[in-house]
Order: sequence, then structure tokens, then C-alpha cells
Amino acid sequence: MEAPGTVSSARRPLGWLAWTAFVLCILGLADSGYQVYTHFTGSGLLGCSASTDSCVLVQNSVYAWVFGIPVAVYGAAFFAFMVVICSPPARRSRLRLVRQARTAAVILGMIFVLYLIYREVVSLGHICEYCTSVHIITFLLFALLMYDASGSRAAATRSAPVGGAG
Repeated sequence: MEAPGTVSSARRPLGWLAWTAFVLCILGLADSGYQVYTHFTGSGLLGCSASTDSCVLVQNSVYAWVFGIPVAVYGAAFFAFMVVICSPPARRSRLRLVRQARTAAVILGMIFVLYLIYREVVSLGHICEYCTSVHIITFLLFALLMYDASGSRAAATRSAPVGGAG
């Protein structure tokens, strides 16, 4: 049995989780950044050259723009923010606001991904492989950060001093 106020070893933050989340953020930034690059240069995505290709159809559809901005730009901005907020210095921060911002951002990112998947599958009937890779990265990041957030809260609650005396 553990002493009051100690954290169970099963609920301690996992070192691999933070690094995995950080790497996923970098991969998401690389993928979405590449999509932004090809959008603005007109060079086209590798492996997506035919005008009937799913990637071309999805990325040139009316749903590829939100408020006049290409969706890929939102993805790149999201992952740039996530790289910063999931970086090792941010992970070491004891500020509650950093954890809350990380959680809120990944929830909003997942909601946006669900919207985009709906538009791809239901509205367009086509799936872009590059978009899907960003969606998968976002889902994995969401799962990791939600797991981390739920474990951190429980661990913080259990590690708080009991009573007033120390």
C-alpha cells in the first residue's frame, strides 16, 4: 500500500508519450507544410498528378477553403502551435495554462478533422491520402494527449497534501 500523497507508478507521466506526441506534431507540420507549399507553388502533390486523382479533387474542391483560407494553412498553423506547446520546454512547464492550451487545441483540431473527413467521404466521395495522413496523425495526437491529460489530473489530485500538516 502506498503512503498518502504519493503518486502511483502506474499513473506517472510516461516519458515516451511526450516524445511521441512531439514527433507526431513534427510529422503533422511536415505533411501539412508540404501541402501548403504545393498549394501556393502549384507544383502538385507527389503521386497526385491526374486531374481525376482523389487528392487533386479534394484539394481543389470548395471544401478545401474555409473563410477564404486553404485548409492546409490551418493544418500547418495547428501543427506549428502543437510543436511549440508539445516541445520539451513546454512539457516541463508547471503552468496549468500550458496543459489547458494543449488539450483545448488538440480537441479543436480533432473536431476540425472530423468535419474534413465528413466533407471528403460524404460530400465529395473521395479521399486524399495526404489529408488522411494528417487526420491519422491528429487522431493519434488526440488519443495520446487525452490519455496524458486524464492521467495527469488524477496524479495531481492524488499527490496533493492531505490535511494541512506536512
